[in-house]
Amino acid sequence: MNLDFDREHIWHPYTSMRDPLPVYPVKGASGTYIELETGVRLIDGMSSWWAAIHGYNHPVLNKAVERQLQNMSHVMFGGFTHAPALQLAERLVGMTPDSLQKVFFSDSGSVAVEVAIKMALQYHQAAGRPEKHRLLTVRSGYHGDTFAAMSVCDPVTGMHGLFSRVLPEQIFAEAPMCGFHEFCSDDCIEDVRQKFEKHHREIAAVILEPVVQGAGGMRFYSPDYLRKLRKLCELYGVLLIFDEIATGFARTGKMFALEHAGVVPDILCLGKALTGGYMTLAATLATDNVASVISGADPGVFMHGPTFMANPLACSVAVASIDLLSSMEWEHKIRNIEKRLAAGLQPCSKLCGVVDVRVLGAIGVVELERPVDMAAVQKLFVERGVWVRPFGKLVYLMPPYIVSDQELNTLTGAVCDVVAQTLFKNG
Repeated sequence: MNLDFDREHIWHPYTSMRDPLPVYPVKGASGTYIELETGVRLIDGMSSWWAAIHGYNHPVLNKAVERQLQNMSHVMFGGFTHAPALQLAERLVGMTPDSLQKVFFSDSGSVAVEVAIKMALQYHQAAGRPEKHRLLTVRSGYHGDTFAAMSVCDPVTGMHGLFSRVLPEQIFAEAPMCGFHEFCSDDCIEDVRQKFEKHHREIAAVILEPVVQGAGGMRFYSPDYLRKLRKLCELYGVLLIFDEIATGFARTGKMFALEHAGVVPDILCLGKALTGGYMTLAATLATDNVASVISGADPGVFMHGPTFMANPLACSVAVASIDLLSSMEWEHKIRNIEKRLAAGLQPCSKLCGVVDVRVLGAIGVVELERPVDMAAVQKLFVERGVWVRPFGKLVYLMPPYIVSDQELNTLTGAVCDVVAQTLFKNG
């Protein structure tokens, strides 16, 4: 494999072309392992950015793709429909809250967020409230790298500050400070309440990641916060959007994170694990009310239509992934992963330079005082036979659900070892 050509010509994510981070050539992947061209096998602690929940090269998912390939790989969704899209929509409507009856397919998580924001804006436009044109969200959030999605990411600690002049100006409240197991006090919700009171005439929707803020800081917060937020949305006539692209499909110990709070949004974004990590696909679900209002005013249609919308291959493997997840004892598996992550990462809490160690479902996080040296830390993990890719001050694990106890022990042991070595070297 020509790594010199890669370094010279291929622009990898979040990487400089002047001094790109090292990349490791992959030969294949199976189960929980990624095999490098060198023959080294790495236990995947990332689920390929949280998507490959069943691991790699799974026979059930492979068969779903192969079977669909014999019929058609793609057909435009304008004017056509097909069985894989119908089956997937049936699964999603059946497993999400009853009021979420309409399914709009798109290409990726960021686009699902774009769709949700456009739905909210067009909803109020159709309802005769064009002044409601802004989004309210909370700090430390992350919703993707496309333009509307960037506008609702944290403008200070997020990755998109240099685009601030051209992004829509949204309204940001303080991030929830109540921990996952804590009650949300009136003080905790006060800042967002004040934002509602001051700006409700121009707020179209609130968007946030329920219970777990992902790439914005891997923060876990109280489900009670969502219950109070839902009441504020109802009081001020504001739509509620949940971004479950990272948390959906059992990652937090519930099939969807919203179940922790028993709160139903008006619009729900799904992606990442939707296809088990096989293909890019996302879905934005909405209530009958949202769809009806949008469809009842000029131009009478929702103004969005991705070229690869409802791709049959992606829909087929998504159906297979959902059925596979539903057929396994996923609640028991996630509880076991949570228990193992908590025990395995606990030694990190004793290290000087570690701010916090937290675990929820199949998510384990070690937060440091200072950002890590990505290239150096990545190399240390590879040397220990694991694939862990930190960001900023966070070293975290989101393993596939098929991970074994021994593999979890190896992953957590590597995290503790590398964190200790990194902190000792920096100190």
